Amino acid sequence: MDTKGLELFVIAADMLNISAAGRRLGLAPAVASARLAKLEHQVGADLLHRSTRKVSLSREGAEFLPFAREILAQEQAALAALGQGSVEVSGTLRFAASSTFAQLYIAPILPEFLERYPGVNLELKLSDTLANLIEGGFDLALRNYAIEDSSLRARKLADDKRILCASPDYLSRYDRPQTPDDLIEHQMLFFIDSTAQKLSAAGDKVAGTFPPPKAKNRVICDDGASMRIATIAGVGISMNSCWSVHQALRDGTLVRVLPDYEVDDQSAIWLVYPKSNVLTAKVRVFIDFLLEKIGTPPIWELE
Repeated sequence: MDTKGLELFVIAADMLNISAAGRRLGLAPAVASARLAKLEHQVGADLLHRSTRKVSLSREGAEFLPFAREILAQEQAALAALGQGSVEVSGTLRFAASSTFAQLYIAPILPEFLERYPGVNLELKLSDTLANLIEGGFDLALRNYAIEDSSLRARKLADDKRILCASPDYLSRYDRPQTPDDLIEHQMLFFIDSTAQKLSAAGDKVAGTFPPPKAKNRVICDDGASMRIATIAGVGISMNSCWSVHQALRDGTLVRVLPDYEVDDQSAIWLVYPKSNVLTAKVRVFIDFLLEKIGTPPIWELE
């Protein structure tokens, strides 16, 4: 299919003016009309209704338009991935992500992305409190939980294993828990609005939850970095993603609690976008970039 004809159709559909769309592409009115007619012959439908007074989108044209946009977006992304300088990926990309994850893994790699794609600007919404993608008008978002929303499409970035941990100082002041039942005697920190997660030994049935019923939830917060820092300071036991605490575990400022028990929450780190959105070149290259730099296996497992 002639992508030049698709580009003309998309512009004409936006402007509702075939001659003006042709001028934008450097085409004479007669050439633009002929190219559009050729496309309509290829797809077997009238995409635009023409009269001496106005141009309007046909029912078939309205149904075909999002597919035409997607084909053009894929062409731009494919050429950009091959490094063809004639195709410039451009525009402002609105991206929402956990502030904790962004501080550790996204902010440090932004200079390379911006140098690679000088036509792309980023508008970042960084908060550990979830933002609504559709209502917020975001092009893309990062989520670290099981995706169940049927209005979203998702691309898996990495696995997200969660563990219980505490500081050596805290564990020196309290008896180290041996089973999930022992958690009831401990102080805990947990994330606001989080639900109890199942804890199970390998191959065994569920042995408990975190936090357990009637737990001593001394601190509740909505920021993962602050929860990690408070845990290191000795406030209590918390549940954290490995990507957040792997360095603290390595240097000994945090210690894993109940290492024989797994958190069964089926979470992963996803790049998600609304199904209604066309996956434009700017979004596609940013997804590919994050997969390249973070990806599977995730960089925190390679260090």
